[in-house]
Amino acid sequence: MDNHKDIAKPELVHKLEGCTDEVNGAVVIPGENAVISISNDRSVRIWLLRDSGQFWPSICHYMSAAATSMSYTHTTRKLFIGLESGVVEEFTVARDYNRMDSARVYHAHQARVTDTIYTSKTSWILSSGRDKYFHFHCANTGRRLGGYLCNAWCTSIAYDEESQYVFIGDYSGAITVCHLEATGVKFINTLKGHSGSVRTLAWDGKRNWLYSGSFDSSVFVWDIGGRRGTVYELHGHRSKVTSLAYSAEHNRLLSAGEDSRLVCWDMGKKRLETPEWAESDNCQLCNKPFFWNLKSMYDQKQMGLRQHHCRRCGKAVCDYCSAKRTTLTDRGHEYPVRTCEDCFINVTEAEKKPLANFFDTRHIVKHMDFDVSRKLLATVGQDHVIKLWDMSEVLVGQQMEGP
Repeated sequence: MDNHKDIAKPELVHKLEGCTDEVNGAVVIPGENAVISISNDRSVRIWLLRDSGQFWPSICHYMSAAATSMSYTHTTRKLFIGLESGVVEEFTVARDYNRMDSARVYHAHQARVTDTIYTSKTSWILSSGRDKYFHFHCANTGRRLGGYLCNAWCTSIAYDEESQYVFIGDYSGAITVCHLEATGVKFINTLKGHSGSVRTLAWDGKRNWLYSGSFDSSVFVWDIGGRRGTVYELHGHRSKVTSLAYSAEHNRLLSAGEDSRLVCWDMGKKRLETPEWAESDNCQLCNKPFFWNLKSMYDQKQMGLRQHHCRRCGKAVCDYCSAKRTTLTDRGHEYPVRTCEDCFINVTEAEKKPLANFFDTRHIVKHMDFDVSRKLLATVGQDHVIKLWDMSEVLVGQQMEGP
């Protein structure tokens, strides 16, 4: 990855090649030189690092349909695979990684399984699907414990094991919050803000923050623990955000997407909410009418103008009064954005100081997995390649340079 010369960069340590079809996910096995991958060719592969220094599959198990999601727990060696057919199958992985034995099949969904999470504390398997349903089953008995019907395809889930809250992202851009109990699902709230479908979720259990990445190219930070509806926005991607990973130890959020960018966000710094956009029929600086304000257009003998908004104060302004651009990093804007004349003059250097580093992954990232213990990041690309990156220097680095 190449970026600024004076900042630490992720080090590419391995490339896993040889998959014949699109890879849908990868998990780095904690403490082991091993990776589990799932693919559209129906295969589940467990890759081991050989003496040659290359990863080669120790297991290549073919499912009944395309493998679309998975959850692996190293302490119990339980592996759950979600399929295109809606089935979730449970496996036990042998200690030598040369065998995986089927333990149970859950007929959870009527369409593609989009995400799966196994909770070791309660032994529940959570799953979401394109049938718009979220379901959770007891892994000990195989019994379905409850479900919830969302308004659109379910795309991703995040889970807080302490409070037993589940967050379900969907294709409409909404995030449904539910509380899970052994007796069923209790609806709590719906979080709305994204203008595109929610593709990925990550949970910070330390601060009780939920991170959501969307096809609208943004990352939202929802302060769930604060209970005041606080939302911070992070704008650093030029295309769809497809995957998130969070390191609580370093207060760093990693985001990747279809722009081939990996962004490392410093979440330890104070951030400000995006201001609400004002509603006005006239520019709030020069008072010229917007194009729908026919009366003012007639009175002022003036052509109607297009409405814009200042990203710093939220005022409704015309293009002439908001021609200046600047970064507003404390509000999540790492690229220059529209500001009104008043705000442009008053923007301080502290407001423009970069709070993120940008790196080139050299492939369009579909999925990421982060091994906390070794600071090892796996990125899955549309080129059917899995790359392993050493992130140890990047996560401890204090210098932020922006794009």
